[in-house]
Amino acid sequence: MTQSIDTIRFEDLGLSQPVLQALDLKGYDTPTPIQQQAIPPVLEGRDLLGIAQTGTGKTAAFMLPSIDRLRESDKQIPFKSCRMLVLAPTRELAVQIAASAKDYGALAGLKVQSIVGGTSVNKDRNKLHRGTDILIATPGRLLDLIDQKAFNLNGVEVLVLDEADQMLDLGFIHALRQINKLVPADRQTLFFSATMPKAIKELVSGYCTNPVQVSVTPESTTAERIEQYLFMVQQDEKQALLEMILSARHPVPGDLERILIFTRTKHGADRVVKKLSKAGIAANAIHGNKSQPQRQRALDEFRRGKTLILVATDVAARGIDIPGVSHVINYELPNVPEQYVHRIGRTARAGKDGVAIAFCAEDERAYLKDIRKVTGAGLDRLDLPENFRAVVEGVGPTKPEPRGATRVSRKKVRPKPAGRSQGGQRGQAREGGEGQNRARKPGGKHTARKGRPSGGQRRGSNPARSGAGGGRGRG
Repeated sequence: MTQSIDTIRFEDLGLSQPVLQALDLKGYDTPTPIQQQAIPPVLEGRDLLGIAQTGTGKTAAFMLPSIDRLRESDKQIPFKSCRMLVLAPTRELAVQIAASAKDYGALAGLKVQSIVGGTSVNKDRNKLHRGTDILIATPGRLLDLIDQKAFNLNGVEVLVLDEADQMLDLGFIHALRQINKLVPADRQTLFFSATMPKAIKELVSGYCTNPVQVSVTPESTTAERIEQYLFMVQQDEKQALLEMILSARHPVPGDLERILIFTRTKHGADRVVKKLSKAGIAANAIHGNKSQPQRQRALDEFRRGKTLILVATDVAARGIDIPGVSHVINYELPNVPEQYVHRIGRTARAGKDGVAIAFCAEDERAYLKDIRKVTGAGLDRLDLPENFRAVVEGVGPTKPEPRGATRVSRKKVRPKPAGRSQGGQRGQAREGGEGQNRARKPGGKHTARKGRPSGGQRRGSNPARSGAGGGRGRG
């Protein structure tokens, strides 16, 4: 049954008065389509499989009716356990769900806690010692506490898996199977995913019993309010193009207000931020190598508008509700086409329009083809700036020419070390390990390694010092 969202209000879905009052305090009175379809069967105690993209209101779809059911059962908080367990793939999403749970349950008298990696495990042990009604957790930290006998899952009445497909992408399949064995079989399971690949179907069959399936959008489609564009650009020219766009030297569709940039790797994100900083453009990075306080601080500054540019890996592609993102730039295309949908879904939220721009290099054409095939998205191609080639050749991130070489001939002219007249080959041997075997005697034979003067010993000592320094760095 399909009804207009204008004809249904939260009070029509059977929610209790405390929950309705909490929604009223937040200014919410009209449920989204996923909430309309999910709340009634969850209130009835049914298992549920929800297919919906990020930004559709999934958190309220499972949290509102679950709060009501926990209130009605009125069971005591179990010692070192919880009554409702919500699993999230990333720390940021877990923190966000916990904040929503506290808002929605503000008048229900339920205790809400969250545990994520990158924080003090001792603090988590202490705050969960007496148990909690609702726990939002990342799988790794949860299993750490269980292994330490600091927590158990014996009291779970409701189990929620949010963004299940991303949990599989991040390699949590074994953790999920282990958790599934530890929770009681007599429970309600709510399963949410943005896509429905074969692996998710198999996981659902092991978690849910005769689930009600609700879906509000076709699988792997992109939001209609997002304008999508494409630049074909060489890999080593992307930084120059990005800087021209962000510094308003090359106009792009839409007003640049708050920009989220995605890279495939952690080091790539840091590298982009470092180069932007050199160009006088302020930006923060968020990825798995950052500590939890660093990640949270970067997100908070981005939300508040203190920093208008955030460079992220896919850790920020799901479930993070960042209002006002005007542009999403895929600096590097994802190698999983569904991830493209989740990335660009960070814009055009809360009824607003958004712009998504993709940079595609020659070696990423296969990724672009997969994205178009899976999403059916038509990305309008944009022309590079008229002066782009001059910018790249002048100040762009191209490889620097060797000293002594000319741009015309590009001959590999080896510079001579300062203070030497005939020591070019010795200088080459010191600089790279392979150069040692190329030094020849006047007669044409290779120089033997035995009996080398003290210069060879000096060269041998450098790696030792280098190794020691590397050891200290790792420690």
